[in-house]
Amino acid sequence: MKQRNRKLIGIPVLVASIIAWCFGATAIYLLLPEGLPGLVLIAFFIVAGMGWLLPAMWTIGWMSKPDV
Repeated sequence: MKQRNRKLIGIPVLVASIIAWCFGATAIYLLLPEGLPGLVLIAFFIVAGMGWLLPAMWTIGWMSKPDV
C-alpha cells in the first residue's frame, strides 16, 4: 500500500480514535464517586489525557512507513 493511501485511511482513523477516547474518558470520569481526593483526580486526568498517545503513535508510525 502506498504511503498516500495509508495517510488517507490513517487521518480519519486518528481523528475518530481521539474523539472516541474523549467520550470514553468523560464517561469514566462521570462514573467516579464524588469527593475523591485531588491527587486521584489529577492522576486520572494525566492517564486520560496521555492515553490516546499510544494508539496515535502506532497509527502515525503506520502511516509514515515508506512505500514498498
